[in-house]
Amino acid sequence: MTDSHDGQPDRTRKASRFVDLLRAADRRPGLVRSARAVRRLVPGDRDLGDALSTTAGHPSDRVARLLAEAKAEQPSAMRELGLAAVQVWQAVAQGRETETGETTIVFTDLVGFSSWALDVGDARALELLRAVSTASEATIARHRGRVVKGLGDGLMAAFADPASAVEAAYETCGAVSAIDLGGYRPQLRAGLHTGRPRRVGRDYFGVDVNIAARIMDAAGGGEVLITGDVLAYLDRDRFTVRRRRKFRAKGAPSDLEVFAVVPRYE
Repeated sequence: MTDSHDGQPDRTRKASRFVDLLRAADRRPGLVRSARAVRRLVPGDRDLGDALSTTAGHPSDRVARLLAEAKAEQPSAMRELGLAAVQVWQAVAQGRETETGETTIVFTDLVGFSSWALDVGDARALELLRAVSTASEATIARHRGRVVKGLGDGLMAAFADPASAVEAAYETCGAVSAIDLGGYRPQLRAGLHTGRPRRVGRDYFGVDVNIAARIMDAAGGGEVLITGDVLAYLDRDRFTVRRRRKFRAKGAPSDLEVFAVVPRYE
């Protein structure tokens, strides 16, 4: 007997029981172990969701973060399988990005941030860092780049296309300079180098990474500096380029050519 002519309460109770069964099955130790075994076998970053960067800029990173945080206090087979799916997708996408073997590394940081932060205190400094992170991540994602990691008052990003990397760096500097925090206008600088850095998980290591960092150190506020290796991939009609003379930096080749660059927009 039902409480209505269409049997709606019966169907509701059956649906509720079915959901309860699914939840119970999702937490079964055997299924959770099997799901985790799948993650160990499929390609990609097996630490995805466990130590996910809070500055990750790609939409798939946000999906993984949501999956990792969903009921993280208890085992879940569906959570593990969901992360496995994102893991495989990222592995495939990253493989396409690096088919040529060339990656453009971008470093950014805020000029004079440490001195300003000492004057205004932690609360205002954190407010600025959040605003800078939001502006930077949005611009990098729009140009098909990936935030590798945050570095306090800056970040490291990777691009498959050098021209997109230069445009993203320049536009990020512009977006950050538009931030107004109680009359303070931050200035971001960027350094770029194209090479074949060694990839370990989601990070990059090697001489090419060090070169990009040293190039960034030499930039002024609002300035984007690139190496000749980046310039070789650019259409000179789309960029204004000025050579930096007498560039010397520890950890960088003595014959390294460095250029200040500004995109030309129609």
